[in-house]
Amino acid sequence: MKHTGIAEIGGALVERLRTHMVPEVIRSTDHIGLCSPADKGDMELGLYLYDIRESDEIRGTSMIMVDASRQKYPSSFFNLYYMVTAYSGSDFKYRAEEEQKILGRVIQIFSDYATFDDMRQGVGSPEGETAPTIVMQNLSLEDKMRVWTVPDVAYKTSLFYRVGPIEIDSRRVKDTQRVVDVDLTVKHDDRRE
Repeated sequence: MKHTGIAEIGGALVERLRTHMVPEVIRSTDHIGLCSPADKGDMELGLYLYDIRESDEIRGTSMIMVDASRQKYPSSFFNLYYMVTAYSGSDFKYRAEEEQKILGRVIQIFSDYATFDDMRQGVGSPEGETAPTIVMQNLSLEDKMRVWTVPDVAYKTSLFYRVGPIEIDSRRVKDTQRVVDVDLTVKHDDRRE
């Protein structure tokens, strides 16, 4: 992927949720999107990218041939970490139940559709081509509260996911020279006779 890979994954997550949640669980596609919990607007379901880390599972190590005279440096691979929070607009007495239904549906969708097969990447990686996957994270309550950084607002139960690996390809290219002349000399060892 190009430098837009992170944004493409965010958009793909939102689109996957919109496809499977509207209109049964959430009224409109406009109410599912990328947002910070501090700036959620009228979202009923918000995805917040709270961390990006280099992947430990996959690393690009070998140069990639662009053509006969150029090689491209290896791609970098990253994992993206999202917090998913429901913000029901229901009446106060029904709000908690509605938010729990929304979160339950998110778990179901991300379990049923955990791989982005249409976003295969990593042709230049040692492991070969791979597709980003969605994996639920088991964080402690303290870690969850650290991610929830909204002043004066109580923590809302949220889901935490890792999506990756995401490939960011290198634009750096190195010129190479083709082998044009080979000198093969055979020496005879007289000592063996």
